[in-house]
Amino acid sequence: MIKLVSQNTLPRCRAGGQEDLELIMSFGNTPLADALLTESQLGQPEYFAPLELAFSPSSALVQITQSVPPEILFCRSYPYYSSVSPSLMEHFCRSALAILQARQLGPQSLVIEAASNDGYMLRNFVKAGIPVLGIDPASGPVAAAREAGISTMEAFFNLELAQQLAATGQRADLFLANNVLAHVPDLNGFVAGIHTVLKPTGIAVIEVPYVVDLVDRCEFDTIYHQHLCYFSVTALDRLFRQHQLYLNRVERTQIHGGSLRLFVEPQAAVESSVRQLLQMEACLLYTS
Repeated sequence: MIKLVSQNTLPRCRAGGQEDLELIMSFGNTPLADALLTESQLGQPEYFAPLELAFSPSSALVQITQSVPPEILFCRSYPYYSSVSPSLMEHFCRSALAILQARQLGPQSLVIEAASNDGYMLRNFVKAGIPVLGIDPASGPVAAAREAGISTMEAFFNLELAQQLAATGQRADLFLANNVLAHVPDLNGFVAGIHTVLKPTGIAVIEVPYVVDLVDRCEFDTIYHQHLCYFSVTALDRLFRQHQLYLNRVERTQIHGGSLRLFVEPQAAVESSVRQLLQMEACLLYTS
């Protein structure tokens, strides 16, 4: 049985709000990834939703046109636990150690992570004696994180929550967001929340899959309803600048078929790694 999620076709761009989306490809109506059915659920209605990939020339953002409610995607028996993957654990342990080496974090610091899952990354900072706050909407992973001694809120990170945290003095020296920015329906609200909760001297370290790798490696299987956006450096640079944040450094990694690690700050200090990728993407767009 099929239950279609009704949404308008080709809405405004998620980043810039323009009505300029150009359809790239339609995959038709598809079921939701990670909605793994038990035997008893096979006869019940199953969510299907249109899966259409589009591009906004003004924002340079590749995106899908439909938004399935996040409560459906992430809150109901969400099956994904980050710490079950040894390669993922190693990847983010190395990232955490590099951050600890580069930043002067201590007992008076605060590390906040959006979509912290079961505490897979924050445990590295807890081990170093640094206060942390995880934020995740999935009750199972949140319970696992709390069991491991990692302070975690069961909630979606957004601008309203960021304002509440800032109002109570909980502002981040380090804000982490790994593989969540692509999942956010209110992209501008999320990024505005980062600016709100980040200290003026703080830094956000964010990882997202890279759309250039998606195209080059024909990774069509990474296009699904949880992934609302497919980021280039060009789109990210424009998005952050809309909210007084600056993409100052970027690293390419091989995780998830090719990703970007972004270093974002309230002050501009743009390094060559960003300028080189912006130039490369401009050339790709010009020659495509």
